[in-house]
Amino acid sequence: MDSFTGKIAVVTGGGAGMGAELARLLAAEGCEVAVCDVSAANIEDTLARCRADAPPGTRVTGCVADVSAETDLEAFRAHVARAHQTDHIDLLFNNAGIGGGGYSFVAEPREQWERVFNVNWGGVYLGVRVFLPMLLRSERARIVNTSSVNGFWAGLSPTESIVAYSTAKFAVRGFSEALISDLRLRAPHVEVSVVLPGYVGTSLVRNSMTYLGEKDGHGVDDGVGDIDRDFRANAPTTAVSAAEDILEGVRAGRWRILVGEDARILDEAVRADPLGVYQADFFSRMRERGVFTAMPEPPAGAK
Repeated sequence: MDSFTGKIAVVTGGGAGMGAELARLLAAEGCEVAVCDVSAANIEDTLARCRADAPPGTRVTGCVADVSAETDLEAFRAHVARAHQTDHIDLLFNNAGIGGGGYSFVAEPREQWERVFNVNWGGVYLGVRVFLPMLLRSERARIVNTSSVNGFWAGLSPTESIVAYSTAKFAVRGFSEALISDLRLRAPHVEVSVVLPGYVGTSLVRNSMTYLGEKDGHGVDDGVGDIDRDFRANAPTTAVSAAEDILEGVRAGRWRILVGEDARILDEAVRADPLGVYQADFFSRMRERGVFTAMPEPPAGAK
């Protein structure tokens, strides 16, 4: 897919971060874009930025949807068909995801663990399920699923686990890799890429805690805002740079897209020492190479 001009793209989690930047860059190339997000305000912000950069007449639309709910995604699909007057799409970016919550399978409530898992894994699975008929009607299409470096390394630090997030991201990577053969055999005009970002500067902290807080009936305290600012400011890769890397990988037809130098360092290290990746010295070696050294600790009570 050398050009996105004239294509139709769906981007989940398009209200902020990498999703918003993907939508903006695609629209700037004359690609029709439909975004969904749980925040109507964030959607409007993305649409305004997209329309400012898009060629005249490029359709850019949005729909409020929670990707963990199949009925929401079905409503989003209906919106895409109606608003873009189409029976097909060419690109599906399953980008929506949250962090926080579900750090421990042993110590934390099942409900919190499953909320994180259902967004990060369920949103990708349901996204492909719901939009596959529209992808199949395209002359040539690509599914782009966002996993993480935590989809090949279930670590964060020697003193903290990250179970729900890593489990979901491993599932996304495995699902995407399994789809390569399935699509090649049964729908060769539809291809798949799995995105493996490292530490990217997005509003992941605030958006995640807002989402989880709303589900739990609690607000987000002021401390989260400080962590969110630090998370974005200290990241070695910006959301814009990440989106550019992803689209470059899609253009090149790569099924595996690493994002950020820290992702490349981790990928190389995990392949070189697969049996030692959860030992304390591995974490020390990664920190010496600058991996996750600037990532702020989660706020007290945020887990």
